[in-house]
Amino acid sequence: MSSDHFLCLHADDNVVVARHSADTGSEFVSGGVSVSARQPIDMGHKMAISPIAHGEPIRKFGQPIGFATQDIQPGEWVHVHNVGLGELQNSAGVRPRCEFSTAVPTPPKMITERTFQGYRRPDGRAATRNYIGIVSTVNCSATSSKYIAEAFDETVLAKYPNVDGVIALSHKGGCAMEYGGVDHVQLSRTLAGFARHPNIAAYIIVGLGCETAQASFIADRFNLVQLEGIESDQTPLIMNIQDMGGVKKTVKHGIEVLNELLPEVNQVQRQPIPISEIMLATECGGSDGNSGVTANPALGIASDLLVAHGGTTILSEVPEIYGGEHLLTRRAISREVGERLMERIGWWEDYARRFDAHIDNNPSVGNKKGGLTTIFEKSLGAIAKSGSTALRAVYEYAEPVTEKGFVVMDTPGYDPPSVTGMVAGGANVVVFTTGRGSCYGCKPAPTIKVATNSPLFNRMVDDMDINAGTILDGDGTVESVGHEIFEKIIAVASGEQTKSEAQGIGDEEFCPWTPGPVF
Repeated sequence: MSSDHFLCLHADDNVVVARHSADTGSEFVSGGVSVSARQPIDMGHKMAISPIAHGEPIRKFGQPIGFATQDIQPGEWVHVHNVGLGELQNSAGVRPRCEFSTAVPTPPKMITERTFQGYRRPDGRAATRNYIGIVSTVNCSATSSKYIAEAFDETVLAKYPNVDGVIALSHKGGCAMEYGGVDHVQLSRTLAGFARHPNIAAYIIVGLGCETAQASFIADRFNLVQLEGIESDQTPLIMNIQDMGGVKKTVKHGIEVLNELLPEVNQVQRQPIPISEIMLATECGGSDGNSGVTANPALGIASDLLVAHGGTTILSEVPEIYGGEHLLTRRAISREVGERLMERIGWWEDYARRFDAHIDNNPSVGNKKGGLTTIFEKSLGAIAKSGSTALRAVYEYAEPVTEKGFVVMDTPGYDPPSVTGMVAGGANVVVFTTGRGSCYGCKPAPTIKVATNSPLFNRMVDDMDINAGTILDGDGTVESVGHEIFEKIIAVASGEQTKSEAQGIGDEEFCPWTPGPVF
């Protein structure tokens, strides 16, 4: 239900969402209900449309998102000043129990005729971009990696039109952790995931030599080899600065090696590849009150279309599933998959307790300014990115994704490490929704940015690829924007440049997540 100023998202809701900034006196009129705003309501924020007594649930999307901390009258602004998290309950006063596999969706009718123009690697994998990577094992080798990459500017690469670039995958960690421990293995898995990513045609590994994250450990533990077709002995080239004789000699040798690799990497040509080989990373960052109304559900439509074509879509940020996990466990193809998700939710609850924090301290400052009040509200909107198909698997951070269809990867709710994990898992395209205006981009996987509202899109038109705000404006629907996102995914996978790529964004966003202690 909607009026000129407000949207009611579900018949059971007792709040509506402002389509744009509404002045005092702006009316919501629908089904015999007429409510006037008692104060200005900013875009994406909520207004009560019925009396809500102290302690009663606030309902949005047909679900409780929090509880009134005071009596709220129709027409009043509903936000952090009069809403608390409380204990999530259903209408019977009981927290929703997680049911397992009780509402598994019927598999969609498969569509097989469409293709995208991608690169087919000799080992059979499908790529959407063609990069050379320089993998730093530790922060101590980051500068050397950067110097090597900087030698291959636009002038040099102009001779190799099929090479998208040389990227230094550097980071701030790599040492002061338990050798062979959880953090060491997770970092190594992430680095290995980028080294063998289909969008990385060839790579070198640059280390210092004395760090915990030894290059030999990464290569041996994850069976790294150079791609077939690259002239080498098929073993990854490892350069440790201490063994090479210092930074200058390491950089010189790295440049020489990459100059030898470039002609071979440039030999690839795009060819038709089934859409089933697109692996999509879905992310929302800088969210607002309209993220769960426009861009995220539209991305859910695109996710469903990709699954119908046999592809894979990944939902990340498990802390931002919190409060809505019961909706996903019902869609799990088995109890085992549902329980795996709940195990990860439990891990995050315990992780927060260890640091005297609370998993429900989300949303962020910007999220709240954009109208998001509680983590439950944020999670319900974030889950919409997953669409409506069955949950087929739950993966740990940066774990290789092998299942087709809709899956979850356990990542933090911070955008750079979240996307880093999904790309390490194999995602070859990213769709990133934002309501406040995130400027994120990623190499080697292209990132499509979707704005939740038209003011943001118009203000940051150089950064946003798609405007989901047309849904609020009445010029589009969730379904039409979902199809637009799907077609953009295919175009970008085929080589169309995204707005973030056009600005060269993505060299600094590589951000492996290591949650444990630093010794």
